[in-house]
Amino acid sequence: MKTILSSQTMDIPEGITVKVKAKIVEVEGPRGKLSRNFKHLNLDFELIEGGKKLKVDAWFGSRKATASIRTAISHIQNLITGVTKGYRYKMRFVYAHFPINASITNSNTSIEIRNFLGEKKVRKVDMLEGVSIVRSEKVKDELVLDGNDIELVSRSAALINQKCHVKNKDIRKFLDGIYVSEKGSIADDQ
Repeated sequence: MKTILSSQTMDIPEGITVKVKAKIVEVEGPRGKLSRNFKHLNLDFELIEGGKKLKVDAWFGSRKATASIRTAISHIQNLITGVTKGYRYKMRFVYAHFPINASITNSNTSIEIRNFLGEKKVRKVDMLEGVSIVRSEKVKDELVLDGNDIELVSRSAALINQKCHVKNKDIRKFLDGIYVSEKGSIADDQ
């Protein structure tokens, strides 16, 4: 059975401006501007109380459409966290015998991985737009990915992880690779 109206509201923190136009939500804060397209969802977005709250409605929605309200609000909260704190993913090199060498090129926007499993092949991964990568000074064999958009930061980490995938070997024994060790916001780490 369809529910006539399902709605949820979320508070918008101080110092953040949210604009909604044709299901495109634009969030602006101290770290920059992010936008997200919700045209694929059958939802209504409305700013209420003079832009202090965002209301999301689903009219005559099925169970899945009603569940997508909370998903949309979570995405918008991720945008707000991105423009206030930013996102940081930490990745560690894991190797048993051949040490993995990585050099960061292109002014912290790409990485070249060498000597993975002793191979001569150079693996090059370009970070997605707005994501920077640096080697950690404190911890050996650690990469730090920073950015505002959680989706782009996590996808960049996934691209690095997928480049170092062991093929034609028993992966229970060959655990070599570059894996995400920690996720969080930049403000929490400092």
